[in-house]
Amino acid sequence: MKSTDLHQKSLATRVFEIVRNAIVVGEFAPGSLHSVQEIAEKLNVSRTPVREAMLKLEELGMISFERNRGARILETTVHDLEEIFSLRVLLEVPAAYRAAMRITPPELRKLRQSLDEVEEAYKSTSTNVRAHLEPDARFHRTIALISGSRRLAGILDNLFDQQMIAGGTSGGFTREMDSIYRDHERIYEEIAANNPTGAAAAMRDHLVTSVRALVVKETGDAEAGTVFGPLYVDVLSLNTEA
Repeated sequence: MKSTDLHQKSLATRVFEIVRNAIVVGEFAPGSLHSVQEIAEKLNVSRTPVREAMLKLEELGMISFERNRGARILETTVHDLEEIFSLRVLLEVPAAYRAAMRITPPELRKLRQSLDEVEEAYKSTSTNVRAHLEPDARFHRTIALISGSRRLAGILDNLFDQQMIAGGTSGGFTREMDSIYRDHERIYEEIAANNPTGAAAAMRDHLVTSVRALVVKETGDAEAGTVFGPLYVDVLSLNTEA
């Protein structure tokens, strides 16, 4: 962590961003314990903005406070992964549907650029999980913005943070990199074709396939992933006709 440029934003906000990044990149390892005083000293700030930042991280499910001990960095469980991806299905499937309805030529070019970055990341030889997930996250965030919701993009940022903490990519483990890229390419093609139903189905298939592969990676059990189903209602299964 670095204490530079804390003055550029409110102190609590900047501390929050620094500590969150330390958690995401693994500088603060899952399961490790950190006191407010320790972090305040590292950043050369008072305890108050650190405490405010940590309370926000607790609300996001990234840490938990232990009485008289400090903040524990939460480890991500298989249930956490299932919950993260269930929320992503709930939010991103309708976002893809709406993006396909309203995308403009400039937005399509931006989405194409994001897809190219995904391709470059997944076809690289890097073993850095973050190098794969960051372009992936930008692609999904771009779709959220195209759908017209900056708030959704912000929610997805948090979900991807938690996925990164878990080392959340199946690429090179239980799925081929090309297969993951093709999922994104299919989503792009359906949105580019202004096919809302196709875009929604492509997004749902991608997310469900991804979490099933991640569950297999985490458990080592090839059967474990096959039983995953979204924890919430799958909107594509609803009859929306009057």
